[in-house]
Amino acid sequence: MNFACECGAVAGTIDKATSVEGDHVVCHCRDCRDLVRHFGKEARILDANGGTALYQSRCARMHLDRGKEMLAGLHMTDGPTLRWYAKCCGTPMFNAYKNGRIPYITTLLANCDQAGRNALGAPLGHLFLDEATGDTSGLRPLSMGRLMRRFFRRMIRDIVSGDRRRSELYDAATLEPIAKPRHLSEAEQHALGRA
Repeated sequence: MNFACECGAVAGTIDKATSVEGDHVVCHCRDCRDLVRHFGKEARILDANGGTALYQSRCARMHLDRGKEMLAGLHMTDGPTLRWYAKCCGTPMFNAYKNGRIPYITTLLANCDQAGRNALGAPLGHLFLDEATGDTSGLRPLSMGRLMRRFFRRMIRDIVSGDRRRSELYDAATLEPIAKPRHLSEAEQHALGRA
């Protein structure tokens, strides 16, 4: 599955992007929505219920063809989720852990080619429906517990195989992010109604 930021400066592929090899979900949490709002990319990324279509896969399956130097990390909260974006055009790209010790990569599907997205099929379900907007009665809920059980198997494989040291988002030796992440400033939080 091919991906690119809005301006095309950051681009690459996700190998073996299938419903068997990863999880296609839609997240409606406030942090996912606020990230998109922060960069003004609502029309590109959010669905009618404020959801973000995501694909969670093994960390070494993501390969950058160009633009690695354009990636930056942002923490929306003090939590461990690190949200990667393209500095060139402000496109949210990936979600991952604060370091490579817990290996996974979650790709925002709005940045992926239609053929790749179609190959994933329907989403497994929707996360955080209580934070969604609009009528969600027709959406299939997905518990975080079920998603974590599926993720756990991939995480163990990435640790045992050494693949977590082959993620392009983290230094292979230290497992620290390739770009120093920042936190939302107080002014940025206020603009999103978070402060």
